[in-house]
Amino acid sequence: MAALRVLGVDPGSRKTGYGLVERDGSRIRHIDNGVIVLPGKAPLAERLAIIHERLTEVVDTYRPDVAAFEKIFFAKNARSALVLGHARGAAMLAASQHALPVHEYAPSEVKQAVSTSGRADKNQVAMMVKLILGLSEPAQEDASDALAVAICHCNHGG
Repeated sequence: MAALRVLGVDPGSRKTGYGLVERDGSRIRHIDNGVIVLPGKAPLAERLAIIHERLTEVVDTYRPDVAAFEKIFFAKNARSALVLGHARGAAMLAASQHALPVHEYAPSEVKQAVSTSGRADKNQVAMMVKLILGLSEPAQEDASDALAVAICHCNHGG
């Protein structure tokens, strides 16, 4: 089985996390992760452009084979859901413009893939991501979530 490089994305309108892993057989190796912090006072259109631009840079740099996203499962209100949908769209556009297949996973699937429960909290997920990838310290919250999505894709057969 050839190595598979996966870009996991945790999109948000204020912070967008990304994480790259590579699966080679049963081994999953950490490549990179980070958080795109968006200017809070900037208009939505400007923040979306930044998400698209920065993720395009990540894809150009690391050349992943596939992108994985967590499905939206809940939002505080309709406006929040709409804004989050825009951020996901900008992120997915960056992937699709590079012909990356895009896969989506339910939050419970992502949690189950990295922990013993589909109901694990964010701290549990972050600690398990750290252990699975052999990181010296947990990644930032949004980046850790993105790495968990990438690991989930690897565990689903990629």
